Amino acid sequence: MKFRAEIDVMPLKALLDPQGKAVTNGMMNLGLPEIGNVRIGKHITLEVEAESKEIAAEKVEQACKKLLCNQIMEFFEYRIVQD
Repeated sequence: MKFRAEIDVMPLKALLDPQGKAVTNGMMNLGLPEIGNVRIGKHITLEVEAESKEIAAEKVEQACKKLLCNQIMEFFEYRIVQD
């Protein structure tokens, strides 16, 4: 079966996010001071061929831990849907 994984990788909340800080400052310059604490991460979509949703989730977990996310500075969340 084919599954699709939707993965979000974000900087850890305890760490400074320089991109987010720059965008937050840009919001003030645009006259939007109500928008603050911007955090910028990445969204990854991939397809997984697996026998079950549980096996697909295991594969996605491995991919995130080994390649897609630097767990020293980032955390990840994902959801699996059947295509």
